[in-house]
Amino acid sequence: MNLQLHHGDCLEILPALDAGSHDVVVTSPPYNLGINYRTYKDTTARADFLEWCKEWAAQVKRVLTDEGSFFLNVGAAPSNPLFPHQVLLALTDELFVLQNTFHWIKSITIETRAGETISAGHFKPINSKRFVNDCHEYVFHLTKAGQVPLNRRAAGVPYQDKSNIARWGHTGGIDKRCRGNTWFIPYETIVSRDKQRPHPATFPVALVEQCLRLHGMGEATRLLDPFLGIGSSAVAAKRSGIRQFSGIELDEHYLEVARDRLNELI
Repeated sequence: MNLQLHHGDCLEILPALDAGSHDVVVTSPPYNLGINYRTYKDTTARADFLEWCKEWAAQVKRVLTDEGSFFLNVGAAPSNPLFPHQVLLALTDELFVLQNTFHWIKSITIETRAGETISAGHFKPINSKRFVNDCHEYVFHLTKAGQVPLNRRAAGVPYQDKSNIARWGHTGGIDKRCRGNTWFIPYETIVSRDKQRPHPATFPVALVEQCLRLHGMGEATRLLDPFLGIGSSAVAAKRSGIRQFSGIELDEHYLEVARDRLNELI
């Protein structure tokens, strides 16, 4: 795999990348919610922040192929629920088309057919008389024209009722259906946050792998993450055996952690 990790500001590095040089972008930018990053100050005025988002997103569009997919992970604070939608509106005003909206479910409680209540996943509890615990984030699937074909079955799940395989002609006799737009992808259980996840806002490797499967190019994929953090997307790229990965990270320490995680896979 051609692996390129860049240390610096994405607004300085993205312009140096060739136009149309990447097939998929998966990233999660700073949320402008006062998160305590090591280097980046996450407290910009909202209007300025949205303008900044449009600047780097314009570069993402330039380096993305016409049939490329841009998967944008954005979360919110309970007291600031409109933030993800404000970012989305800023990026779809002139730059991108929203093709799909996925809900990344971090924790969920369900009742089984046997009547048993099961809770799974991890979330950060809040102590509030106004808000409930926030157990999900958005993954917006943005494309240049809203017409990118996807491999829905590659990112799918087996049928719960196997009789549906024969009943519905579109299955082709294959025991796998479209997963839909709710993705339950919990964080891996860790012992030490400082040692195993030394970053205040990460997504799981499995989230990136799901995006890669859905886009459907397999090993030929050229993936970019302009806000690399501690390298979850780079780890996903390596585990998926794709052709090329490019990552950009402003904080040198986070970039070093990303390199260490990649070295552990060798």
